[in-house]
Amino acid sequence: MTTRLLCRWARWFPHCSQVAVASARPQTSTVHHTEPLCPMSVSWIRPSARHFCQGNELARMEETPFPYECTELVKLVEKASTPQEVLQLWAEQGRSASDAARCLVQLNLRIMEKGGKEILQDPRFEHMLETVNAQVSSVWNGSLVALLRTLTMLGVPSDAPVLHSIQNEVLWRIRRLTYRQLAYLVDWVAFQRKRGYENEALTTILLKQLELRWTELSDSRTITILMGRALLFSPTLMDKLEDKALELAESFSADDIRKVALALASQNRRAVSLLRALSYHLNQKSSFELKTPLLLDIAYTYGKLNFHQALVLQRIATELLPRLSDLSSLDVTRCAKSLAFLKWLHLPLFEGFAQHYVNYSESYSTLQVCNLLMSFAKLNFQLGRGEEFYHKVHKALERSFQNLEPFLKTDVVWSLCVLNQANPDYISSVTKHDFQKKLSGGFVDRTENYRLKLLHISAFAQLEPLGINIKSPAVLLPAAQGKVETNTPMQSSLHITLQSLTNSRTQALRTAVKTVYGWTIDGELVVDSENKPIDLENLKAPHLPGGGGPDALPAGARRIAFVSWEFSNFCLKSKDLLGRFAMQKRHLQLAGFIVVEVPYFEWLELKSDWQKVAYLKDKLGKAVAEDMAK
Repeated sequence: MTTRLLCRWARWFPHCSQVAVASARPQTSTVHHTEPLCPMSVSWIRPSARHFCQGNELARMEETPFPYECTELVKLVEKASTPQEVLQLWAEQGRSASDAARCLVQLNLRIMEKGGKEILQDPRFEHMLETVNAQVSSVWNGSLVALLRTLTMLGVPSDAPVLHSIQNEVLWRIRRLTYRQLAYLVDWVAFQRKRGYENEALTTILLKQLELRWTELSDSRTITILMGRALLFSPTLMDKLEDKALELAESFSADDIRKVALALASQNRRAVSLLRALSYHLNQKSSFELKTPLLLDIAYTYGKLNFHQALVLQRIATELLPRLSDLSSLDVTRCAKSLAFLKWLHLPLFEGFAQHYVNYSESYSTLQVCNLLMSFAKLNFQLGRGEEFYHKVHKALERSFQNLEPFLKTDVVWSLCVLNQANPDYISSVTKHDFQKKLSGGFVDRTENYRLKLLHISAFAQLEPLGINIKSPAVLLPAAQGKVETNTPMQSSLHITLQSLTNSRTQALRTAVKTVYGWTIDGELVVDSENKPIDLENLKAPHLPGGGGPDALPAGARRIAFVSWEFSNFCLKSKDLLGRFAMQKRHLQLAGFIVVEVPYFEWLELKSDWQKVAYLKDKLGKAVAEDMAK
């Protein structure tokens, strides 16, 4: 009731005050001067309709033409082509602070297009700033928010009086700003924070307003601005923004999809529903122009968030293939790395990446070459005719290999081992005792990971025909102490089935065998010529740290290694092993094992215990037969 009474009184107050002033003014002339109402009185004539019980009315009213009018000066300034024209128009016709604000915005746009920062010392520019500072309360809301960004881009110092005046005025009017204006204000606040300047009072109230009025979000542009500044927001507000983005995803342009995806990636927020919606519209709308930056950013987002969408990835590869010659070295390595994180191997595209390096190897930095190698190794991408490619790779690494950071150097050598391209110089450089000391310390999991990689590199030197001989793995990094490794459900099921296969004879079976090569075997058997398990406790076992027992392997006996391949061991939508596990299989075979592979897509189809036992017997018989046929 009080609010309605005040609104009715407010409509009459300006009129009464003008009559009183007119009656008190001396009648010196018969000429009637029609003076415009001051902005404050205009706002009283049309009072704010944003009351506590009405959330969105003011935002709608401020977007209507009333009571703002585009003056003749503003129309001329918008047509000006140079900064000098803007300044001259202001000098000739400029009067109010609102005109000064619009002129400053246009001046900034012309300087960005034409250049000319020197005109900022012009007296006309100083006069515009003084006018805004003196009459800041008469500047419209939209121009007020735009002025903050404009003056910052023009290089006005953050402690300038005009910026302080504008910030104080924004602070007073913040409840009357539209949600889009709040979004632009957040964009400016985030920019100022990066520069080391922050108005804490303004930032606090601004974030509170955004969280209270989030239901006013109604357009994709505002969402993309806000999600790009997600570091400032609470998790609750981010959840609400994601819900709004999901609601408006259908109206997103291709660039909106790119910006929202990058915002999610930068915050490491794996919003599956939103990512699915963005992927659907990106793949379904034929009207979208899929530019190269968009394709690369989507691939990066998917890789960063581990989000798999095969149809979109296929379209990305299809679109990129004809454009490979236009890509830079950074684009190629970035895309290859993103697809490697996704475990997605597209043979024509990766062959194109390799050819791109062959053609433009001079433009690749050492770090980019390393990233390309690691991407190829992760996916076990073996070039059919890679002599020229690897010749250029080795030539590029010769110049700066010794200067690489220790962890990166280890990763590169390990990747070359996966690709079967490591040479003695690379291996000897990472197996030296002094070098291994640089890998110790830090997180336990990281140290253990690099200890295993060094074991794999030493196994490569021992088992592959390189012309060098390492009697024992020269790895000094200690194994992780107190770390309990748990078996996956598939591994546990395989262990139980192997026990049934051997009739629970513990002397004939080893499970979860850790070898000196850094690889773990799920189950180890030794079978005779009739494929029947025999006791292996007293047999020599060069793959074990202790060397096994004293007895040699009987004539006709064979070592069997059962290895389970989980879903995560394969490339996406493929039955091809990733590089790490392909090297494991190769090393175990070179160490004298007959490898019996148990992939998840076959094992999960077996429902009963007798089916699993029969399956392992059949796989064992086929593996032995293939080995005898070689």
